Amino acid sequence: MMLNKILIVDDHAIVRAGLKQILNEGMLDVTVDEVDCGMGAIERLKHDQYDVILLDISLPDKSGIDVLKRIRADENKTPVLILSIHASDQYALRAFRCGANGYINKEAVTDELLKAVKKVSSGGRYISENTADMLLDILEGDSSEAPHSRLSDREYEVLRLIASGESLTQIGERLSLSVKTISTYRTRILAKMKMKDNNELTHYAIKMDLL
Repeated sequence: MMLNKILIVDDHAIVRAGLKQILNEGMLDVTVDEVDCGMGAIERLKHDQYDVILLDISLPDKSGIDVLKRIRADENKTPVLILSIHASDQYALRAFRCGANGYINKEAVTDELLKAVKKVSSGGRYISENTADMLLDILEGDSSEAPHSRLSDREYEVLRLIASGESLTQIGERLSLSVKTISTYRTRILAKMKMKDNNELTHYAIKMDLL
């Protein structure tokens, strides 16, 4: 399949420039557009069509998971390759459940990125060997009972932000939700994970490499 247009969604200009260079050098005659936030991607997709979307999972206004959900809710079937600095199985699992076509770490070498883009553009799915092993562990039951696996996508996101040291007010502003709503999420997270306070959540997140 000949790729004509690719959209990069990432809030770091250096990352976008690097990805664009790799794509332009590795694929002939491909047009690469870029936006720096989730809402920018959603607006762009209302007017333009792409063969592949490279979507960062951590954006300043919306999480990549939320953007992916919106894309699929709008019945847009464009292949989406999730870019992440996280190797966590939970990110990959949640992304695929929401309609992602591939998941790749930002530290991937050039050849792997090009291979992933070509694979998803042709209707396939792409996942690195390490992440595939993690997902197999889940299917085999080795880690499916981890406390954070019980959380919804939004609860999981709030957990990470709490563990990163952000206040309920800061989290509310980031997610465009009220402090009361964030407080409710926090209560649910503590109950589901059987923990008492933010210190326990933070310790757990660090131990499980969720940050």
